[in-house]
Amino acid sequence: MKLFEEQRVRSVWDEERETWYFSIVDVCQVLTDSSDGRKYWNKLKQRLKEEGNETVTNCHQLKMPAADGKMRLTDVADTEQLLRLIQSIPSPKAEPFKTWLAMVGKERLDEIADPELAFDRAVETYHAKGYSEAWINQRLKSIEIRKELTAEWRRSGLETNRDYAILTNEITKAWSGLSVSEYKRHKNLKKENLRDNMTNLELVLNMLAEASTTEISKAVSPQGFEESRAAAREGGAIAGRARQEIEVRTGSKVISPANAKTTEALDTKVDTKEEG
Repeated sequence: MKLFEEQRVRSVWDEERETWYFSIVDVCQVLTDSSDGRKYWNKLKQRLKEEGNETVTNCHQLKMPAADGKMRLTDVADTEQLLRLIQSIPSPKAEPFKTWLAMVGKERLDEIADPELAFDRAVETYHAKGYSEAWINQRLKSIEIRKELTAEWRRSGLETNRDYAILTNEITKAWSGLSVSEYKRHKNLKKENLRDNMTNLELVLNMLAEASTTEISKAVSPQGFEESRAAAREGGAIAGRARQEIEVRTGSKVISPANAKTTEALDTKVDTKEEG
């Protein structure tokens, strides 16, 4: 989105959906150099409707500050919708987006044919972001542990992402004392992945919580959501007790406000000792 950095594109963060919404009028104006982005969007919207484009139908409106300072309803799009709309804008400024989307699409098809490529690309991405080799290896191990946990949940009869999200929240709260949303706010995160912003110690404890949950689930063979929720709380509590013991012994809080943007690959220890 570097193209928009010097331009005024209004956006709103929806914390409940964890989604950014962008003003379509502003994007149209930036990409087309139009003097009236609203007129351009109205014409484009009409053409897309005639073509049966569902993206337009699914767009909704949110209140955003207008030029006169008042909050007015305007058409908005989430990231997926916005990228789809950009593909329909015939403009030189839109071409970098279209080229990037084609490249990402090819990479995804390659990964479907050879899943190992996805791991290689993940490692390259972490390196590019400045993460240490030790942290990357630990993060990849956490992904393996997470996959074992979701496989166990499927065995217990759970299949929906909503169920997984609720159980993950139970595990996180049991070991860290914070819900996932509270944890992300503590680290000043929005769309970013929470695990990608954990310190080494936080990541280890999260792995312990998920691995413990998997082993407990295998031992008690829960059937259905509520029994799996109980196992998740137990597994998270094991790591929670470890966190508390570490805090007592070190005098420092384990849960850190550090994130990938504020520390060098999260290797810098943040001093969180309480006063007194």
